[in-house]
Amino acid sequence: MRVPGLNYGKLTEFFLRLSDAGVEQVTEADVTFYNAPHFHHMLRVERRRTERSKKPFLLMLLDLSGLHHRQKSAYIYEEIKSVLVSCSRETDIRGWYEPNKVMGTIFTEIASIDESAIEKIFRKLHRVICETLDAERVKRIKISFHVFPEENGQPSIDNGIFNIAFYPNLSKRNVSRQATSSIKKLMDITGSIFALLVFSPIFLIIAAAVKLTSEGPVFFRQERIGLNGETFTFLKFRSMYTNNDQTRHKDYIKKLIKEGKDDANAPGVYKLSNDPRITPVGGFLRKTSLDELPQFINVLMGEMSLVGPRPPIPYECELYDIWHRRRLLSVKPGITGLWQVTGRSRTTFDEMVRIDLKYINDWSLWLDIKLLLKTPWVIITGKGAY
Repeated sequence: MRVPGLNYGKLTEFFLRLSDAGVEQVTEADVTFYNAPHFHHMLRVERRRTERSKKPFLLMLLDLSGLHHRQKSAYIYEEIKSVLVSCSRETDIRGWYEPNKVMGTIFTEIASIDESAIEKIFRKLHRVICETLDAERVKRIKISFHVFPEENGQPSIDNGIFNIAFYPNLSKRNVSRQATSSIKKLMDITGSIFALLVFSPIFLIIAAAVKLTSEGPVFFRQERIGLNGETFTFLKFRSMYTNNDQTRHKDYIKKLIKEGKDDANAPGVYKLSNDPRITPVGGFLRKTSLDELPQFINVLMGEMSLVGPRPPIPYECELYDIWHRRRLLSVKPGITGLWQVTGRSRTTFDEMVRIDLKYINDWSLWLDIKLLLKTPWVIITGKGAY
């Protein structure tokens, strides 16, 4: 039956273009099988959906690289596509995770995922694959399962924060930002060198003051989380006495992140006031933000940027909600940033994360320049020093 007035020629052309854009039709049921860019997009959509609904999803990956350089590989791929379709539901998402190398299936709308559920899927998949391919080819296929969200503090990737399987484009830079990213990197290098030269006399004065007024090293070194969850050694001038107990700060951070409560005596999102651990010189350094000067060394080493989100402490990340983790993606942490300039002590934790995400989404060189120009005034006026 044809609908009057409908241009079937254009409609056919539309579906052909849709197929070229990344959707392959497989099996008699006409189930879609996405190419890698579209599958990555659907994976990102499911991550965002889970952030809102808290309902987990399961990502299954089939590594077919062991089947390369063999005859009839295209035919085998079609057979495996049919297997994935038969072992998944209509609402699940199938496609190439890596072109001609890794296929993936996203099992959506799952109330809960445990070992028994994964084992059930694996057994069914393995049975159908064995019925479809010979034993030698089956041995060459590697299957892995990944549950999102990962449990806090127990991610399955070596950098300790992200499971790389859910972020296939994590290390790929946005092509449209490559040129400006190079300029940002150059600006970080030249800016940090200039700052270290200009502030070198102040460095010496502060170092002497810290060393003469309390026992311990000049610099405070702490493990922080940087770009894409990589850890690095964060530098500051020491503002506390040595051998301190971190319990009070951990308890404060837990209330701040998990319960949304701020300490009535706290000057900012992360720092406590009237803290007995702080030395007299340290109090002045914190108030004036002079304790932050050694971070220019982190910038010069490529671990930080002049402008970016604040680098969190690992035990903070263990308390993060799913959507909080996105602030660690895409950009390096910075000495100053949008929340430091616009919010500082007047900002709650959730609002700080939203400001960081806004900076990541709206990033431009001009925005960095504006924030760098505003930072000295914020420090001089002492509005919300942190």
